[in-house]
Amino acid sequence: MNKAPRLLIAGTSSGSGKTTITMGILKQLKNLQLNTAAFKCGPDYIDPMFHKEVLKTPSNNLDAFMLSDDSILSIFNENKGQDISIIEGVMGYYDGINALSYDASSYHLAKILKAPTILVVNCKGISSSILAIIKGFITLKEDNLIKGVILNNISEKVYNDIKKQINEIFPKLHVLGYVPKLPKDCLIESRHLGLVTAKEIDNLNDKINQIVDIIKKTIDFNLLMEIANSAPLLENNILEFNKVGNVKIGVAYDEAFCFYYDANLKLLEKLGAELIYFSPIHDDLIPDIDGLYIGGGYPELYLDQLSKNKKMLNTIKELINNKLPCLAECGGFMYLGHHIDGYEMVNYLDNDANNQNKLVRFGYVTLTAKNNNLILNKDEEIKGHEFHYYDTNNNGTSFELIKTNGIKYEAVISNESLYAGFPHLHFYSNPKAAINFVKKCLEYRSKL
Repeated sequence: MNKAPRLLIAGTSSGSGKTTITMGILKQLKNLQLNTAAFKCGPDYIDPMFHKEVLKTPSNNLDAFMLSDDSILSIFNENKGQDISIIEGVMGYYDGINALSYDASSYHLAKILKAPTILVVNCKGISSSILAIIKGFITLKEDNLIKGVILNNISEKVYNDIKKQINEIFPKLHVLGYVPKLPKDCLIESRHLGLVTAKEIDNLNDKINQIVDIIKKTIDFNLLMEIANSAPLLENNILEFNKVGNVKIGVAYDEAFCFYYDANLKLLEKLGAELIYFSPIHDDLIPDIDGLYIGGGYPELYLDQLSKNKKMLNTIKELINNKLPCLAECGGFMYLGHHIDGYEMVNYLDNDANNQNKLVRFGYVTLTAKNNNLILNKDEEIKGHEFHYYDTNNNGTSFELIKTNGIKYEAVISNESLYAGFPHLHFYSNPKAAINFVKKCLEYRSKL
């Protein structure tokens, strides 16, 4: 068992302000010179990028659909902050994999981590109704871990009145403070797939500093630390993995390809991989590698640059033709095809990707291999998720996918040296996938 001060910052719904408030809290904790770590509930790639930009250390996803309890505890224990860990929730506190389920919700994760929870309540357009919202959240499930609230989008006067009512009606609930309506220049821009990435916002640090200047006056950080320190002892689970061998894996990482789970990358390193980062936009050549990992991102925003980098396109095609082990997810999958929106890409896969102007497939999936391939043998499973506005005219048939609502379909193009498909995978849902990938990289290296 170990003591790990921790808090989960939950919301009453998406758009409650938990991401903005989480960023401000992380920055102020760093300003206070506290050793702080950040985590994100769910599969989202964007929020952890903001956490990383604030703390300058990676933020990890903790997803109770894709990961077992042991995997969640292992990733948390390996990356937790010495002084405090902040876990940002997803959607509303109780919102799970479907309308009737709490599974994979922030509430579910809080129970796994025994994490005291602070509920962010969006107070825009309401006053006394705030009390009804709070009562609903703290009475819906008796084993909830809600220990305090932060009231968002509320004036100081209304806050002071409502705080008195909260203290009278819910005497065991801590009111940590409030956040007034923020100036427009503090707000983070969004696009069709959610927030823009942290690196795309030139003045992000200025925005965060403005938020901190406000919340350090309106949120009680001593009380916040007191609640975090009240968290019970946590099981000291850390999963162990044996080294497979020394290989070099090229990881596409730039403005177009930046969606990777930090735990996935670290697992490859534990198995013996040296990760060689390169840019399909800016680099002409790939260094000497034994495998290739092209994650998702926003390639559709950089089609001209990607298409004009013929040296890179030709190099990747030649390497994959020569059976270099390659794992490509979502944006990486589209990049390996003939075209994206008419722009020529690697031209290895026999498909074209085009914008459908709507979410094509969204949500968690369990993938079952139909044949032996790069990452799994026939009938083995791995979990992941899909979230994309693009589709291709050939998504593959190598895996059977089943969504949480029971809908089944085929997807992924794979063989003994390739995995290419829309689903984003989490290796900890089946570490064999990462182990097999590194083994194939080692075999490729031995044939050189």
